[in-house]
Amino acid sequence: MSGIRFQSWAATHPGAVRTHNEDSFVNRPDLGIWAVADGAGGHEAGELASGMIAETLSSIPPGLSASELLAQVRLRIAATHQALREEAARRGPRAMIASTVVVLLARDGHFACLWAGDSRIYLLRNGQLMQITRDHSLVQELVDAGAIAPEDAEGHPRANVITRAVGADCDPLELDKVSNKVMAGDRFLLCSDGLSKTLADADLAALLADGEGVPSDQLLSAALARHASDNVTAVTVQAGL
Repeated sequence: MSGIRFQSWAATHPGAVRTHNEDSFVNRPDLGIWAVADGAGGHEAGELASGMIAETLSSIPPGLSASELLAQVRLRIAATHQALREEAARRGPRAMIASTVVVLLARDGHFACLWAGDSRIYLLRNGQLMQITRDHSLVQELVDAGAIAPEDAEGHPRANVITRAVGADCDPLELDKVSNKVMAGDRFLLCSDGLSKTLADADLAALLADGEGVPSDQLLSAALARHASDNVTAVTVQAGL
């Protein structure tokens, strides 16, 4: 990985209101792959969807090149998308078994982010926090169209409506992708919307920059202190020499 080593931490919690956790994550610095999946569908269907994504990504074999790793991620998510749609069809016309996904890959001094839905990846670089992903959500489409202001998005009555997800009614599933070089000192955050909708960007930046303690645990503690109403998952990745 061009001399850059990665250290990572992960934590998940049902949140301050819900009793069931439908989030899943992948934390595999040995493979150079991290992910967060936020399931939807109810009646444990969301847990099934996110769990299938995490399981298939975690089982990618070691020793792949950057292009092979990227291809495996795309193939495995596409296969999971099809399997979830088939399972939903078996359960009946009203069934939905779906999950958001964000994936971070790091190899050969570069990183790539792939995603579907409104789980997010942030990058803290030189003290500046950047949101790398762009939500696949109804409110993001309204913001892009100029129908609502960005500051009104979080409180919008349909803020929970996503427009793309693994297992959702879209075929084929398209994953957006962003890639760039990794710099020593970069710190990435992958999270479900239970975190990003509870903590402001300034809070995320401050907690990520804090060199004390375990960053993922600190983020979860802060979200729970704010009475997070959804499941909360945080995976943090530190790049260093």
